[in-house]
Amino acid sequence: MIILGLDPGLGTTGWGVVAAEGNRLRHVANGQIRTDAKAALPARLVVLHEGLVAVLAGHRPDTAAVEEVFVNENAQSTLKLGQARGVVLLAAAQAGIGIGEYAARLVKKAVVGTGGAEKIQVHAMVQRLLPGVRITGADAADALAVAITHAHHLASARALGRSAA
Repeated sequence: MIILGLDPGLGTTGWGVVAAEGNRLRHVANGQIRTDAKAALPARLVVLHEGLVAVLAGHRPDTAAVEEVFVNENAQSTLKLGQARGVVLLAAAQAGIGIGEYAARLVKKAVVGTGGAEKIQVHAMVQRLLPGVRITGADAADALAVAITHAHHLASARALGRSAA
């Protein structure tokens, strides 16, 4: 099963693709889609959508997973993040694949073992869980962590005889 993990952001959206073969995970690819901060919001959303469509077409994942929005103190930042996340969900839905959604604390707990883990700990565990991976940036590492979380969730659901996204 090919799993696409996504860490949405208006400035940079990270993506990571892993293959789940039984209980084994293998890194396939990762990257970041960047938008120009000087461009108008609609133009930035178009760039994000086009980049995601290309990733989806290039890797043809069976399922996707997205990190949930957290609320910032800055309402404008939260709104922009929500709009980027909407584009991410739209692109995956247009591709006809199921989408899992995970809170940041759950991703940290799934990958590191504690919901209060620091980003550096998450990135170190991603490298340990996916030996030989070359991560293209912090957002891509976060996206791989989301994909790993989804793989664990799907494996647990299969073990319990339930269906999942």
